[in-house]
Amino acid sequence: MRYTSTRDARVNATSSQAIARGIAPDGGLYLPRTIPPLTLWEIKSLADMDYIGRAEHILSKFLTAEGGWSRDELQTHLKKAYDGTFSNPNIAPLKAFGEHAHILELFHGPTCAFKDMALQLLPQLLVSASEKSLGAGKEIMILTATSGDTGKAALEGFKDVSGTKIVVFYPIEGVSAVQKRQMISQEGSNVRVVGVVGNFDDAQTGVKSIFANENIAALLAAKNRFLSSANSINWGRLVPQIVYYISAYCDLLRNETIMAGESINFVVPTGNFGNILAAYYAKRMGLPIKRLICASNQNRVLTDFFETGTYNRNRPFYTTSSPSMDILISSNLERLLYLAARRDAEQCAGWMRQLSAEGKYTISPEVLRLLQNEFVGGSCDEKQCAAAIRRAWEERGYLSDTHTAVALHVLDDYRARTNDPTHSVVAATASPFKFAGSVLEAIGTPAPKNEFDALEKLEAVTGMPCPAPLRGLRDKPARFSETCMPARMAEFTRW
Repeated sequence: MRYTSTRDARVNATSSQAIARGIAPDGGLYLPRTIPPLTLWEIKSLADMDYIGRAEHILSKFLTAEGGWSRDELQTHLKKAYDGTFSNPNIAPLKAFGEHAHILELFHGPTCAFKDMALQLLPQLLVSASEKSLGAGKEIMILTATSGDTGKAALEGFKDVSGTKIVVFYPIEGVSAVQKRQMISQEGSNVRVVGVVGNFDDAQTGVKSIFANENIAALLAAKNRFLSSANSINWGRLVPQIVYYISAYCDLLRNETIMAGESINFVVPTGNFGNILAAYYAKRMGLPIKRLICASNQNRVLTDFFETGTYNRNRPFYTTSSPSMDILISSNLERLLYLAARRDAEQCAGWMRQLSAEGKYTISPEVLRLLQNEFVGGSCDEKQCAAAIRRAWEERGYLSDTHTAVALHVLDDYRARTNDPTHSVVAATASPFKFAGSVLEAIGTPAPKNEFDALEKLEAVTGMPCPAPLRGLRDKPARFSETCMPARMAEFTRW
């Protein structure tokens, strides 16, 4: 298994090199040269395994012996990531949700968001990959931009991991009070948190520019350091996410909800495109998926792209109640475009140059048709999001966060338009308690202005227990208060 770049077909790296570096030398994203197959026989055998067993089998197809990985090593990393760190023993449990639908809960990790599914594992993979590809003794400096949940999950995952330092940049006005307190109160001697004046795209662009700066790379190399990322631009962050889509299908098989080989739909609330891209990789491996339904909030840049073939970030930016999706530059879409363009790195690089220079690009009608055969886009405004939360609570007794509610609305809209009876699985990406104020208002209860008061009120009103990691958050002291303009972000690599 070798890896190449979305922008230069000559790049030829092992899996450990791809994970350690995070981003390719040409600024492109690493991805496997071939997608390993997953047979129906394998899927049926995985149905009898637990989550860790499934993950070991799937990851071993991407992290092979050639890259320096052994099955025993993968199992050790997986047990450290998932054993005892998730509040639900099934790690990513499925909950029935009405007729022909289930919800895949991905928020039972230590930060109550789906990012834990990958970021509890990435530190082990990254440190190991660094030793395999770069040699022992080097310090990894991890730079991460976050729209809310990635930051805390990355900080928690890398906290006090030997040989690493991590700097998380978040948009000052673009995260909830709970998300912010989770980050700025983070413990650990190797962590740092910085607020950026601007939105998530400003922070993400700043991180990408640091990676592309050869002078910074040279200065770090002189100190025996190198840069890497915990964002989903890092293949080591993306590959663990493939697992939970395959695992969900296996659970449906084991529960006799579907027959072996029966196709299902996945509905994924999407911002940076990494989460739904993992489902696409699962499909390309052989998982029977009919439609990948890409759910956007009011920042519907992806919905418009799948409808028209034009990606255009030159539009108003909306701050919504689903902040992890408040994104206009979806970085992982580049990996999908590369595959849809039949691995034409030159064409893919051209689209990315246009996006950088003009803020938009248009794919060919042929590529658009290929994408529309796989993906359906849909969006949800703030009123529709609140209505979806209320409907799920009143009709199903299910308490949804704002991001998952976007997906629930988009699924309802998709079914109304298509009459598609295919069994559908909705990815639930965060605990409703992370957005307690918005959830309270949606179910018809006035929310306190203080988000930490809202946590307690949501628990009292619904009878649902507040997750332990959020319960004591109010009283955790803030450790970080630094802020900067995007142009100053590079200064924090000197730490």
